[in-house]
Amino acid sequence: MNTPKNIVLLAGGVGGAKAAKGLYHSTYKEALTVIGNVGDDDNFHNLWVSPDLDTLVYTLANDVNPVTGWGINNDSCRILTRLAQFGSDTWMHLGDLDIATHIFRSELRAKGESMTAITQKIRQRLGVTVPVLPITNDTVQTRLNTDDGWVDFQTYFVHRRCEPHVTGITYKGAETAYASQEVLTAIAHADIIVFAPSNPLLSIAPMLAVNEVKDAIDQSTAVKVAISPLINGKAVKGPAEKLLQQMQFPPGNTGIAEFYQDIADLLIIDSSDSADEQAIESFGLATHATSTLMKSDSDKTRLMEEVIQVSLKREEVCYA
Repeated sequence: MNTPKNIVLLAGGVGGAKAAKGLYHSTYKEALTVIGNVGDDDNFHNLWVSPDLDTLVYTLANDVNPVTGWGINNDSCRILTRLAQFGSDTWMHLGDLDIATHIFRSELRAKGESMTAITQKIRQRLGVTVPVLPITNDTVQTRLNTDDGWVDFQTYFVHRRCEPHVTGITYKGAETAYASQEVLTAIAHADIIVFAPSNPLLSIAPMLAVNEVKDAIDQSTAVKVAISPLINGKAVKGPAEKLLQQMQFPPGNTGIAEFYQDIADLLIIDSSDSADEQAIESFGLATHATSTLMKSDSDKTRLMEEVIQVSLKREEVCYA
């Protein structure tokens, strides 16, 4: 079986970070490039916050809060506490060390540095040795149409705790944004492209909405494999299954298959959902069932090595 020279992981959120860590600690680490969602980015306290990119970097640096899966381990909240005392709105949780990251990023953005360059500086200085690339250097922000009108992602996800009913989603700025050259090069050179078990509509779709990204993936000869974020029809974390149904996708892995039908070749599902295989394959996707729950670091590495091995076998069949 061949060893892939280049693996690209498209990731967002905690599920994406778990997949990234699994690959980072696998035998395939040296082939890895991680591409992160920026649709969650926003301005808080005049600081530019990039939650998905930071979660990816903190996780790979072994510095993430193990309880929440985001933020920095053992971080304090003295700055936020004082801001609340002053009367500032502090529903967006930002720890003190985390705020240092946002200050650093905001200073460099003000000097005209690209998000790609800034993210590389952050991950290098935190000891992460694989590329972590924002999907674009431009600003793209996920917005959701709810019963209360249009809201930005963080208002929906953090402030409103995913409670509002959603009738529409847009990725503001994607129509004028372009993928970075680093992202396009990584995709063009990939042997395997993995879509992490991230929320399809909130983490993967914002990246696909950026100009050139979907075309680059379509034109790539890589094996394209997606990992379902659902187990027994439910998201391990977050509102994926609820949001997919609100946006008129079929329930369970059938909805995941519909989302990925023109994007991926193979869908990885949990062993408990093996009965979904026929429905998934009706969308033109091959399937592979295994344990997809990533509780421990060994779970993460085992799953991601299996994902790559299954993808390599598919590549051999396709080119036999």
